[in-house]
Amino acid sequence: MDANIDLEALSSDIARDGFTVVPNAISGDLLKRAQIAIERIIETMRAEGIDTFSETLDPNDASIRLYHLAAWDPVFIELLRHPVARALVEATIGPQWLVSNFTANVAMPGAGSMNVHSDQALVVPPPWNEPWAINIIWCFDDVREENGATRYIPGSQHWTSFDDVPDDLLARSVPFSAPAGSIVAMEGRVWHTSGANVTENERRAMAFAYYSRDFIRPQVNWGMVMPEDVRDALDDEARQMLGISTMGNIRIGGGLTRLREGTNPDLRIAPLKS
Repeated sequence: MDANIDLEALSSDIARDGFTVVPNAISGDLLKRAQIAIERIIETMRAEGIDTFSETLDPNDASIRLYHLAAWDPVFIELLRHPVARALVEATIGPQWLVSNFTANVAMPGAGSMNVHSDQALVVPPPWNEPWAINIIWCFDDVREENGATRYIPGSQHWTSFDDVPDDLLARSVPFSAPAGSIVAMEGRVWHTSGANVTENERRAMAFAYYSRDFIRPQVNWGMVMPEDVRDALDDEARQMLGISTMGNIRIGGGLTRLREGTNPDLRIAPLKS
């Protein structure tokens, strides 16, 4: 990890504000490979007749939606386990997590906003008393209000149920801004939306890596969406974080059923009590 990155300060930002911005977390070759991969996915989807417009999410087709990024290109696996991203994930929701989803949104001129929502509210019923999820948002272009920056509701991470949610969400929202190569880390309870791109000729590409606690079912069944050759090429760590290893969800009460520790104990599950 970059020695200039103050993880303690960034984690404090998330705890206080619900988010933090890490400028220039990636640059050079890694940023370029991610940008090229986004373009290749768009070209491939269109060549194969796969629609990049989600009419259930976006008001028009100027918003390009790309899904299951980890299944498309190894660069996205690299981003998922980037040391800064992982450190922020684990500082916010703990060391036991899964990658629930990984998508991209490319806002072309004229793209509008989707509905304001909380990603944790999508997968966990209230009350939302603590963060069980976090988005690591990768900015592949310079992101600002005019080209469709993500908008968030300050203080919304403190809402614990739908009864707390006001009617004027969009009016309360404010945009993030960040240069290309930055991370926006936003805990799962923050209510947010995609911004409108009101520029004439700018596009804005961002990717959203959504991590959740390991006892929450991921939004994506990675074992189903990944081509067999891509899945077979994954190392054990990648399989674990995508939830496609042989076993899962045995950590919390794992020690309850074991008579003794084996010679090769699985350190991912709870230890036996003495």
